[in-house]
Amino acid sequence: MKPHRIPARTCGVITPWRKPGDHRWDRRFRLSIFFACALLLTACSSPKKEFFVAFSQCNNAEPYRAAQNALMTKLFADAGGVKLVIADAQQDNSKQVAQVETFIRQKPDLLIVAPNERAALTAVMGQAMEAHIPVICLERDILQPNYTTYIHSDNTAIGRLAGQFIVDVLTKKYGAPKGNVVQMRGLLGVEGEIKRDSGAKEILAKYPEIHIVAEPVADWIQAKAKDRMTEVLRAQPSIDVLYGHNDPMAVGAYLAAKELGREQQIAFIGVDGLSGDAGGVKKVVDGILAATFVYPLCVDKAVEVGLKMLRDPSFKPEKDYNLPSQIVTRP
Repeated sequence: MKPHRIPARTCGVITPWRKPGDHRWDRRFRLSIFFACALLLTACSSPKKEFFVAFSQCNNAEPYRAAQNALMTKLFADAGGVKLVIADAQQDNSKQVAQVETFIRQKPDLLIVAPNERAALTAVMGQAMEAHIPVICLERDILQPNYTTYIHSDNTAIGRLAGQFIVDVLTKKYGAPKGNVVQMRGLLGVEGEIKRDSGAKEILAKYPEIHIVAEPVADWIQAKAKDRMTEVLRAQPSIDVLYGHNDPMAVGAYLAAKELGREQQIAFIGVDGLSGDAGGVKKVVDGILAATFVYPLCVDKAVEVGLKMLRDPSFKPEKDYNLPSQIVTRP
C-alpha cells in the first residue's frame, strides 16, 4: 500500500514525508526549522527606537560652553540609542531663536537650551512646550518657566561667596575691609551676570570703605576683558581686586595687568572652575587667580534627567534642580 503523506508542522513550516532513516531529509528538516524560526523572530521584533535630542548652545567659543558640549556628546554616546545635534548660536539672540524654531519643526524627542539671554528665548521655548516637546533649560534661566525642568547652580550664592572672599582679601591686605575693586561683567541681561553681580554687591554694600571703581563689560570673552582692563588700569592708579564673572575674563584682566607690570598689586577672582590646563582651577594652582568658584557644567544632571524622560514616559522630573558650588583657592 502506498503510504499516506502527513505534513509535519513546526513553527509554520511544512515538511514533506520522508522515508525512515533518510539522513539527508533529517538535515534539511532541521535547517528549515532553524531558518524559519529566525525569520519569524526577525519579523516579529521591531527595531530599537533612536531618540533625537537637540541642544541649542548659546556660544561654542567660550571654554565653559565647549566643555558642556564635549561632556554632553560623550554621555549621550555612552548611553547609546541617542542622536544628538548641537546648534551654536554664536552669542546671537536672533540666531538662537531661529535655531530653536528649526528644532521645533524637526520635532525632537528632547530639546535642551542654554539661553543666550533671558528675554529673547522666553517665547520660543514656550512654543516648544506648546508643541509638546520636553524642554530642559540648562544653566541660564528665562523670564517665564517655559521648560519642563531647569538645571542650574545658584549664581546669587556664588556672588555672595565672591563678595565675602573680596572682603577677606582686603581685610588681610589692609587690616580692615577697605580698598578698590573692579568688576568685569559678563553679557548684560544674562542670569549669570545679573546674579553674580547682585550677590557680590549684597555683601560689599555692608562695607562703605570698599569701592567698586569700574565695571567694564566683556561679554564673557577673554580678549575683550584684556582690552577693557587695559583701559581701566590706565584710568585707575589703585586697584586691589579684580572680580571677573567668569575665569576667562579674570585671566584676560590678569594679562592686561601683567603687560603694565601691575599684576602683583591685584588679586584676580573668577567663576567657572573648569578643570584641565586651560581651566580656572589650573589658573589658581599657577598663581594667576587667587580663587575661582566652581559653577557646575550641569550636563551630567541634564543627561541623567533627559534619559529618564526619554525612556520612561511616566517619569516626571522636578521643575528645578539646583546644583552646589564650591570655592577653589591656593593652599
